[in-house]
This record gives sequence, C-alpha cells and structure tokens, in this order.
Amino acid sequence: MDELDYVVVLAGGLSPEREISLRSAEQVCDALSEAGVQAVLCDADSSLLPRLRSDPPSAVFPVIHGAPGEDGAIREVLGLLGIPYVGSLPSACRVAFDKPVAKVLVAAAGLVTPASVTLPRAAFHDLGASGVIDLIVGELGTSLFVKPSHGGSALGASAVQDASDLAAAIVGCFAYGDTALIERLISGTEIAVAVVDLGDGPRALPPVEIVAPRGRYDYTARYTAGQTEFYAPARLPDDVAAKAARAAIMAHVALGLRDLSRTDLIVDGSGTAYFLEVNVAPGMTSTSTLPMAMRADGLDFAACCRMLLERAAARMA
Repeated sequence: MDELDYVVVLAGGLSPEREISLRSAEQVCDALSEAGVQAVLCDADSSLLPRLRSDPPSAVFPVIHGAPGEDGAIREVLGLLGIPYVGSLPSACRVAFDKPVAKVLVAAAGLVTPASVTLPRAAFHDLGASGVIDLIVGELGTSLFVKPSHGGSALGASAVQDASDLAAAIVGCFAYGDTALIERLISGTEIAVAVVDLGDGPRALPPVEIVAPRGRYDYTARYTAGQTEFYAPARLPDDVAAKAARAAIMAHVALGLRDLSRTDLIVDGSGTAYFLEVNVAPGMTSTSTLPMAMRADGLDFAACCRMLLERAAARMA
C-alpha cells in the first residue's frame, strides 16, 4: 500500500443532506486520526479547487450525500485534478444515483425488485393528475411507496396505504425532485447490506435490520439516536441472510461500483429479498448502518477507512 501523507475528507455540499454529510465526515476524520492518518475536512465550495491544487492530498475520501456527491460530479472533478479518491467511478455513480435505471440493470442481472412506474412532474400536469393516479393504482394497487428518482435520506419519500393519499405523497416527492418513482409496497423486514472491497474483491458485510418507529424509516428516524432499533446482524435465517448478501454483491457488480456501497432491501415473508436502491456514499454517522455492519463483522472502522484510502492512492500510483 502507498504511504499516506495527508488526506482530505470531502463533505458538505448544498443538498438537503448537507448536515448528515458533515456528521459522517466528522466520524471518518476521527477514525482516521485514530488510525494515525492526518485528515483534513474540506467543504465542497468555491475554496476547494484552489486548496486541492496548491496542496494535493494523497487521496480524498468523499462523504457527500445526495448530488453532487453521489451523481458522479465531484468524482469527475477529482479525476480532472488527478487526485485519487475512495469510491466508484463517475459513470457508475450516475447510473446508481438514478434509481429507476439502477432497478432496470439489477433486474437484468437477476435481482427481484418491486413493480413500479416512473413519471415526471409534467406527466401529472399535462395529462391530469387524477387520471394518471387512477392508472397507477390500477396497475400497482393501493399499497405503494413514493420517492424521488434521485436523492437519499428518505427525503420526499413516503408510504401510501390508500389511493386517496397518493396525490399528497406525489406532491411531497416533487418537493425534492422532478421525477417520481412509485413502487408497489413490499411488507417485510427492512435491511441494509454493505459491500466493501479491501483488496480481495467485494464482499458483503452482515445485514443490518432496521426497525423504525411506526414502520417509518424517515429522515428523523435515520439520524436521531434512539428513534430506530437496529439489529446487526439482522434477525434472519442463515439462508435468507446469505441470499441478501448475494443480492448486495450482485447489485454492486452489476452497477460497476467500487470500494464500498450499501444496498437497501426488503425481505418478505417467503424469504425473497427485494432490491430497493443502492447508495455509493453510505452514511458514516453513529446511527448509520455501514459502521454497524463493520463492527458486526469484527472489522475496525478506522482501519477500514485507512485501507480504502491506501487502495485509492495505490490505484493512482
């Protein structure tokens, strides 16, 4: 592995997930300090490029959630600067960040994903919202989950149990994006499966089970300590946990991801693991599932962060 001089942990940005990004970055910086690495937290603002040009780091650990941290933009810029970074290439980020596109690709790879429709705001405006909603309900039923086609942290996402609530859910979704992904709601055990590659190829960490208050794993439930119960590893039969692990690796590989990812799944009563979405910049906060999964696997979070940076630096060398 290459020796690390100093590294930059990149956080912030101007998305609605800025606060969570900063919290994640603080965790990573603390971990790297523990691992003996000099880490500097930098915001993704107008001061970033001059700073990186004048004093290039050994590598960058991007911990920006939402766009542009997950849509490939910031990684594209780092590539133009010739600075190595942890995580997936820009092309893979763009694909994974587009949830409907990611669903198509993982389904083609053999994963199961909920039936869905994807429609832009203009479709409801131009064709008449009530008529379009009737068609959606006729196709998918009344138990639905609505979320923006891009973004994370459950912003703009909500479950619908009655057709009369669908219009409000779609309006809420459009507050965070111009295209809505509407899926058939799958009942079951919600899990997150992290995938990491520390040099021996991608491998899945133990699944983390998420038990949110009233079944709503929203922004508050994700990031408020004590709001949500987590079980690491998840309370699943061994064979089902193994299937979930295979699903996460298949998604990671099918989407061309690198270094680390987190796949969100629902396991129904029959043991079928439904792919929901994948995240190329998983949360690193005290309530995030990736650090929990590392602990459940016996991995040291600080050591893993260092190894990921060393691998990034070695790639550039």
